[in-house]
Amino acid sequence: MQFDCNGKILDLSRPQVMGVLNVTPDSFSDGGDFFSPEKAVARALEMEAQGAAIIDIGGESTRPGAEAVSVGDELERVVPVIEALQLRLSVPISIDTQKPEVMRAAVAAGAGLINDVNALRADGAVEAAAECAVPVCLMHMRGDPRTMQADPRYDDVVTEVRDFLLERAAVCERAGVPASRIMLDPGFGFGKTVEQNLALLAGLERFSDTPYPVLVGLSRKSMIGRLLGLDLSERLPASLALAVMSVERGARLVRAHDVAATWQALQMCIAVKEAVKE
Repeated sequence: MQFDCNGKILDLSRPQVMGVLNVTPDSFSDGGDFFSPEKAVARALEMEAQGAAIIDIGGESTRPGAEAVSVGDELERVVPVIEALQLRLSVPISIDTQKPEVMRAAVAAGAGLINDVNALRADGAVEAAAECAVPVCLMHMRGDPRTMQADPRYDDVVTEVRDFLLERAAVCERAGVPASRIMLDPGFGFGKTVEQNLALLAGLERFSDTPYPVLVGLSRKSMIGRLLGLDLSERLPASLALAVMSVERGARLVRAHDVAATWQALQMCIAVKEAVKE
């Protein structure tokens, strides 16, 4: 449960928070808020102080309907921020990308984990991850951001998503990525309906009983808006409830925009679990 992220340790013996830092103009929740390097650096340091165990930096929006970004544009967005942060942060940096070129450049700049919504399916991505020799997070996505919400269908969403992720983990291991450097993300909201997302959360223990730690990203998701009729600014309480339910079902890393509140919620989960052990 300890990951060596380019010399910085991510300890998942207890559930932890991954802070979201989108250096994009168009991400669904905070697009444009931290687009300048100065604002991005300040936000990353703030999230570390609030309890984030790792900062996830992304330069391409993966919201439904998002347009692709060129390799050059993505590099211009993320590399300066990683370079500025790698000496100032004590926690690891994650690079949220699908592109092998960005993976290599980000790790060379100081990133210590590759977080890929495409589960390293792009040409050369598995090879790049193996060469970078850092942990990877493999996420399930049906289709791509432009098409993923166009009538996604499953016979058994939990089984199909779990089987897909285990198959991708096996591909990575054959390519030279050790099992000890792999985590899984069922990809809430990526090619799933509200009902399918709920089924995945209800069945999350089937993911946490694999050899790989589980990351979940439910913060401010559109499923909350659809179920409760809430705008983005109103989704924190429901996001915290989903984070707690995820940890109770075995998740080890919770990706969140609201780091301080999520960290506090997780501390209560941990306190109860440790009290039961005693």
